[in-house]
Amino acid sequence: MLILAFESSAKPASVAVYCDDKLLGQYFQNNGFSHSRTLMAMTSSLLSNLDLKASDLDLIAVASGPGSFTGVRIGVSAAKGLALGADIPICGVSTLEAMAYQSIAHDVIICPVMDARRAQVYNALFEWKNNSLIRLCEDRAISLDDLVAELKGYDKPCRPVGDGTDLLLAKKQDINILTPCSLTKYQTAYGVALAALKAEPVTAAQLEPFYLRPSQAERERSIL
Repeated sequence: MLILAFESSAKPASVAVYCDDKLLGQYFQNNGFSHSRTLMAMTSSLLSNLDLKASDLDLIAVASGPGSFTGVRIGVSAAKGLALGADIPICGVSTLEAMAYQSIAHDVIICPVMDARRAQVYNALFEWKNNSLIRLCEDRAISLDDLVAELKGYDKPCRPVGDGTDLLLAKKQDINILTPCSLTKYQTAYGVALAALKAEPVTAAQLEPFYLRPSQAERERSIL
């Protein structure tokens, strides 16, 4: 299966092409929130350099949240537009689950963590068993103190992944935490492609972003 994957849920943006258990190519950029300008340009360049057209693709995958409201919206919109234009199935995957797929390790708790501001992080917990990724809890917005308290209940060390890693490392004295590889601090489209292998494809019209929390505009409107 030939998959084109998008990741734009945080400051980095990336696009990857994955086929038959092999990453064919990935473009990654980490220069700020300029995804509306860079994401499709990276996509066009990557497909061209791989001698591929949109019509060659079997599936388009995108990190549909949680994450930056603007970043998630840009990624989902780009994926839906390309899927509609080329009449290709699409799937949205959890940003956090895609991050967990980037860290294959046994006998540890995989702990994707993203800075969600407002004294919270976006988080879910996973574990690898028999070469399969097992979800231990649903995606959530949680305070660091509550997350640390929960991690203390596991008899295995924690391996953090994601751009909130430094926030969790600051609590290192309280929990058994492994120092992560620097390459896993950032979300990637490669992880999205791996997560998409287990996801259920939908039509472009059916795909919606998953913000997890209401946006600031929605919060402000609710108190008027």
